[in-house]
Amino acid sequence: MNWIDWLHAFFTDPALQSGPDAIPHRIAEHLAYTVESLAWATLLAVPLGLLLGYLGRGAVLATVLTGTARALPTLGLVTLVVLLAGVGKASTVIPLVVLAIPPLLVGAVEGVRGTDPQLRDAARGIGLTHPQVLRQVCFPAALPSLLAGLRTATIQVIATATVAAYVGMGGLGRYVIDGLALRKYYVVAGGAVLVVALALAAQLFFALLIRYALPPGSRPVRRGTVRKGAVRLRRSTG
Repeated sequence: MNWIDWLHAFFTDPALQSGPDAIPHRIAEHLAYTVESLAWATLLAVPLGLLLGYLGRGAVLATVLTGTARALPTLGLVTLVVLLAGVGKASTVIPLVVLAIPPLLVGAVEGVRGTDPQLRDAARGIGLTHPQVLRQVCFPAALPSLLAGLRTATIQVIATATVAAYVGMGGLGRYVIDGLALRKYYVVAGGAVLVVALALAAQLFFALLIRYALPPGSRPVRRGTVRKGAVRLRRSTG
């Protein structure tokens, strides 16, 4: 069978249209793991990253620690959590939180460190306190970097949440594990395609968010736009 036949068999399989193994149900489980993991990672990483970036201390240590966390094997971490806490949602969510923290932490640190120092000094000069400067000046400036880190974390978590199936939990990983066990390769192919589709949808969502939700001054400027502006400037001054 080719991929088209596999996908047709997957999306038309009556066993996958209703019940706990239904495609919408598995997608909902996968998204639930993703959202919960990202929420915990954001609560843990973003405030710490903003503080470290503002103070200018510990940024190198944070970068080293995040690099170390990225090197941890997710499946090995899942096994360790299962041994310590038993089989359950925690055995899936905790490793995903550890995976999501590094890009969020680095995005927050680098975003605040990239704030214009003169802007921070001006804010302090008009009487703003340090928390007010961090909240009103540094956070908006760091927002593009934060969203970039959140986009990376989201895609990584969506791709890795399939490990939930290794400990008997749900999500799209069930199609991969169960399909391999039963030699139903069309189910494996369908599950893999759905994971890729969710990752692409997340990429598109953040691209639209950055384009339309951020203030114009905070949006990343594409190289082509800069090049065209430079050409216009030379023509106008020539």
